Amino acid sequence: MGQTFAKKIEDFSCAHCGTEVKGSGFTNHCPSCLWSKHVDRFPGDREEPCQGMMEPIELILEGETENIVHRCGWCGMKRKNKTAPNDRREAIIALSYKGGRK
Repeated sequence: MGQTFAKKIEDFSCAHCGTEVKGSGFTNHCPSCLWSKHVDRFPGDREEPCQGMMEPIELILEGETENIVHRCGWCGMKRKNKTAPNDRREAIIALSYKGGRK
């Protein structure tokens, strides 16, 4: 089965910091604390049964693109996702010091 993307515009309350997040259809994480939730098998499908909280553990630079690496606190799965324009810059900077910047 190939990977597909299902765009879903969903607003949510961050389960980590409580920020009310307005979804764009591409929203993967909280723009305030950068935490995510393990809800997708493939981006946007919402079919992952794990549902664990995903901690931002590392910032990776790929050319001009900043990617956040999240690790699920329940199953340990790691996944990377691009930063978003509305992500809090201070949180991204703190993450670059926390996990190292590669």
